[in-house]
Parts: sequence; C-alpha cells; structure tokens
Amino acid sequence: MRRQKRKNTRPSKKTRPAHQQESTTLEAPTRRDFLATVRNGVIAAAVVGVAGWYLVAEVRATIQEGDLTRIGNGTPTIVQIHDPQCPKCVALQKETRDALSNFEDGELQYLVANIRTVEGKMLATAHRVAHVTLLLFDGQGRKRNTLTGPNSSRYLTEVFRNHLGAWSGS
Repeated sequence: MRRQKRKNTRPSKKTRPAHQQESTTLEAPTRRDFLATVRNGVIAAAVVGVAGWYLVAEVRATIQEGDLTRIGNGTPTIVQIHDPQCPKCVALQKETRDALSNFEDGELQYLVANIRTVEGKMLATAHRVAHVTLLLFDGQGRKRNTLTGPNSSRYLTEVFRNHLGAWSGS
C-alpha cells in the first residue's frame, strides 16, 4: 500500500511574517539521536584503535628490521643496503619481501641498512657497496654473496634457497 504524501500546510519562509521567520525553536534530543551519537563514537574509537595497533606493529617491524646487530646471531641474514628516497631501493625491498614470504618464519631474517643512518652507511662502506644491494650473510655473520640492482622476487627466492642450502651444508 502506498503512502499518501501530506500536503505542506505551513507557509513558506517567503510568505511568513518577519517575526515568524526569525524565531528558531530548539528541540530536545531524542533517544534515537543519543543512540546514533553513541554508535558513531564507538565506531570512531574502533577505527582509531585499529589504526593505532597497525602503526605500532609497523614501527616495531621497522625497528626490528633496522637492528643490524642481529647479523651473526645464528640465523642466515639478508641485508638490504637501502636509501628510502630511491625508487629502485623501494622496488627491491618489495621484491625481497615478496621472495621472503616463500620461507618459514625464522628460516631467514631480513634487515635493512638505511644509508641515511650512521650504522647503515658504515655497513655499506665496510662491504664497499652502494644502495640497491642485498648482502647475504651466513648464521655466523660472514658475507657469502652480494646481489646488486633490482631483481625479481622469483629470482631472489631461488638465490635465497641456494644460500640456505649452502649455509646448512657448511
């Protein structure tokens, strides 16, 4: 059944007398208004909480990836010599992370030596390499291989598997 539209019996603002046009009435908030406000507040709090949790996880991961003292801790390590403002470095980082997703947690560790930090620059200088480079270390911290330039994740996966096989055999 269709509802019939009510005809507006109130005169428009243009036809109302001036003293009626300026008066405004404040209505008390209804229960529905209150519940809508509460619901919106809960949604906003949830969004802020999830965003905060995500940011904390990202910061922790970045700090852990930047801890170059972990080289030689018993786990074979891939270290990227990285300039965060270099598009090739960012692309290599994406491909490296994609390749590492093919390995079990703890099988390889991935570290980032940011050349804009003292530690990162010192590591790059010690190994005589520039950015857009991956250094492959064994579990004792000895450099076993160097990969320079952008590479595909498929190629990197193969190199990392060979690195693990060579290290476990030595």
